[in-house]
Amino acid sequence: MWTKTKWTLRILAALFVLGFLHYTLPQHDIVKITGTYNRLTTIGSSNAWAYSSPDTGTAESTTTRDIRFIETAYPDGSVMVYRNEDTGWIWPPYFKYDSSNLQAEAGNLKSDAAHSKWVVVTHYGWRLPILSIYPNAVSVREAAGPDERVIPYVSIVVIVFLIFAVVMIRRIWAQFWERTVEPAAAGVEETWDGVEAKATGAMARFKAWIKSWRRKA
Repeated sequence: MWTKTKWTLRILAALFVLGFLHYTLPQHDIVKITGTYNRLTTIGSSNAWAYSSPDTGTAESTTTRDIRFIETAYPDGSVMVYRNEDTGWIWPPYFKYDSSNLQAEAGNLKSDAAHSKWVVVTHYGWRLPILSIYPNAVSVREAAGPDERVIPYVSIVVIVFLIFAVVMIRRIWAQFWERTVEPAAAGVEETWDGVEAKATGAMARFKAWIKSWRRKA
């Protein structure tokens, strides 16, 4: 039972970490921009975690904010809508303060009916229509074409660093356990064995003393 519980907790922890990294690390989409607009958006308890703190100059209230959006389409015809919010100094640490400029850049790269402009949108987050959650666009740039390959260097570096950190922490913990915890546990066991032996000897001497009195009686 304990083994199953332990593995269940490990799997849940791994899923949580993977989900956190997938949401936070930058992702790159090659799309064409079909429209940009601002919209008053109601932010409630179910989706507040997915939105940034109010942008400078755009906050209207604690529940409704004027948020910028970028409408796009993938090469296969499917669509995606990104929000465009400042992140500031809060998590995730993209230190984005230029959402107004990004909106202007997106408008300048918008495709028209005559020809398509393919752009690379760097973003983080998920699109969950049921909760009205949108990924947050961090930057846009013109792409060489719909087949351009973007290598996620930042994500690779972060993941490699995290793997290295986990390996080092495990090694440090193993050394700490071997050098500190195991000797301390062995010392406690030896002390307990000594106490137990003394108690056994004392009990044996007490029984012998009782028997000696019985003989005299």
